[in-house]
Amino acid sequence: MTTNGTVTVRREKARLLRELHRPGEPLVLANVWDAASARLVAATGARAVATASASVCWSLGSPDGGGADREQVLARTAQVVRSVELPVTADLEGGYADTAAGVGETVTALLATGAVGVNLEDGGRPREEAAERIAAARAAADAAGVPLVINGRTDVFLHGTGAPEDRLDEAVRRLRVYVEAGADVVFAPGVADPETIAALVTAVPAPLNVLAGPGSPSVAELAELGVARISLGPGLAKAAYAAVRRAAEEVYASGTYTALDGGLTYPELNGLFTG
Repeated sequence: MTTNGTVTVRREKARLLRELHRPGEPLVLANVWDAASARLVAATGARAVATASASVCWSLGSPDGGGADREQVLARTAQVVRSVELPVTADLEGGYADTAAGVGETVTALLATGAVGVNLEDGGRPREEAAERIAAARAAADAAGVPLVINGRTDVFLHGTGAPEDRLDEAVRRLRVYVEAGADVVFAPGVADPETIAALVTAVPAPLNVLAGPGSPSVAELAELGVARISLGPGLAKAAYAAVRRAAEEVYASGTYTALDGGLTYPELNGLFTG
């Protein structure tokens, strides 16, 4: 395919991803970390595929939160993109760069993988600095001619920043600034109570992404609150690795194999990459 053709495909996928963010009809993302998990999720009826930084980092032998190598993460993202036809959005933590200009360079490299969305977190940075990084990502996407879907994330709730009674106001301030800087979607992981979720939906002029898991409102309940995107984050990877530990503990402790029951078959997994 020509370069122009490639850019056209990426533009179309980016527009599709953007359109899938509908308040009240949320885009549900069961986050993946490699080609096999991406194909398994895509086969279940997913409308888009998203990576989770923690899941990718663990699979690469690195801790989440700045421990991964940018080139390794981008290479893994490229593998995920090649494995599915769906739009792919990548969680790149804070952009794997010390400066806003560096974030722009990361986004340029991300677009070369074929991904059409990105998560960028503030990680406790001053909101003006975090906004500059989002603006740099938007500028890089504009220069590439791809309407990249930027998910601006604040960690106010996740990290327990400040007094509990002040967190909602601080999150709203941050997310509004991120929207002004170029974010298309906003993300506030660490929130599960319906009142706070509803307040964020009302206060921030952009589709809201919620991190869900055990104890969270259901997809239907979040849709009722006006949420536009629901992510499982590292939830799938945690469940998968728990299954590995259970099976290993059983065979080493008792010499039995019952934890392997219910696993996918060899033909199922091998068939993801054949034919």
